[in-house]
Amino acid sequence: MILHRLVADAARRDPDALAVAAGPDTVSYGQLDDRADRYAAALRAFGVRPGDRVVVWGGKTTAAVALMQGALRAGAVYVPVASTNPAGRVATIARDCAAALIAVDETAAPRAGRERKTPGTPAAPLVPLDDLLVAGAGQPVPEPHPARPGDPAYILYTSGSTGTPKGVAISHRNAWAFVSWAVRLLGLRPADRLSNHAPFNFDLSVFDLYGAFAAGASVHLVAPELSYAPAQLADFITAERITVWYSVPSALMLMMRDGGLLDRPRPPDLRACVFAGEPFPLTHVQALRKRWPGVRLFNWYGPTETNVCTSYEVSDADLARTRPLPIGRAASGATVTLDPPGEGEIVVSGPTVMLGYWGAPAQDGPYRTGDLGRIGADGELEYVGRIDHMVKVRGQRIEPGEIEAVLGAHDGVAEAAVVVVGSGLEAALHAVVVPAGRARPGLLDIKAFSAARLPTYMLPDALHLTPTLPLTPNGKVDRPALLAAIERGEL
Repeated sequence: MILHRLVADAARRDPDALAVAAGPDTVSYGQLDDRADRYAAALRAFGVRPGDRVVVWGGKTTAAVALMQGALRAGAVYVPVASTNPAGRVATIARDCAAALIAVDETAAPRAGRERKTPGTPAAPLVPLDDLLVAGAGQPVPEPHPARPGDPAYILYTSGSTGTPKGVAISHRNAWAFVSWAVRLLGLRPADRLSNHAPFNFDLSVFDLYGAFAAGASVHLVAPELSYAPAQLADFITAERITVWYSVPSALMLMMRDGGLLDRPRPPDLRACVFAGEPFPLTHVQALRKRWPGVRLFNWYGPTETNVCTSYEVSDADLARTRPLPIGRAASGATVTLDPPGEGEIVVSGPTVMLGYWGAPAQDGPYRTGDLGRIGADGELEYVGRIDHMVKVRGQRIEPGEIEAVLGAHDGVAEAAVVVVGSGLEAALHAVVVPAGRARPGLLDIKAFSAARLPTYMLPDALHLTPTLPLTPNGKVDRPALLAAIERGEL
């Protein structure tokens, strides 16, 4: 299935059905279909051709959704970038994917400044979404590009260990293998109302949007300012009559701890709650199961590079479980193995595995996730941890090396290392810095410097100054020693 056909098919079935809601801003399938056509016409008028990349820099709006659909209809590859990303990082992404155009909305416009070109990317004009829609109104609607299942549909940029973001290229086939499986698993239907908690550059949003479109259901966008506002988020589920909720566990734990989620009546319309992106502590899962016995609970696993490749459905039997919640068994048509068998690195092959990192050689064969897993006594796959230094904070994938590269460019920093202290809601990024010369950089200075180069979720939460960084016998930074020193209060 080609992704942009989903909206057109749903519009033909019921053009007046609600498609996307962002608060009071709503569009029906007929309206979304029309706007996607107008954006496709505008992109072609601006010189975007099949295979070109279009960066969508902005917030979670109905316009952004329509533009992403329009890009696909024009045969382009869309690259979503959240408005919280600074202009410098957007420029890096645009250069990396050789973007033909950067579409920006009002939430990101202040970061872009008054320049009509993104700094460092003169070949990529910066065009407001509204201007694109106006331009498309006067253009003939082109026939949708006859994309093939193996063609790239979108690129999701993740934190890179070398200091540069990496673009994960996903084809129509990759996405559809996951989405079609998820629609069947959850029995999605037109009456469903899906939430969208994740930003569009986070892979969790793929199910929210395309699962809804495949079923002719509606998707309700959670505004970024509500993403971690516990009481308002809990209110959202009931007020929007959400039937299928999907988020990182941190959001659910926050609602449980500070939003009174478990003290409220069960959201009357909710029938499924899915979580992914990070481990969900067993005690929290058990509390949720007890409070919501009639709601199906699923734990999904899969890095951006593979889409969701395993799934586990929570049952009453898990109320007696003492081991961590499993990530389950292979899903979405994927094949999942361990190297070595029994307990080892999680390796994934099959139709969900990415085309490759943009600008790098194509993915050849199975994808090695860098995650460690083991087979439990019940035959279910359990997540153990990471092989490398990649971490997750509130579900966001972060390579400390990218933050360290930014800190290393600060005049007052000679060396830097970043570790995560705490877990779950208490997880925080701690930067350990060796000052350059007599410099004594402070946390506010480090945050301000980093904010011009990194998205908000990658900014250090704490700063420690030290004369030297501890090293392992092979000369690498001894991160466990750093973490232990911080936890003992020695830094």
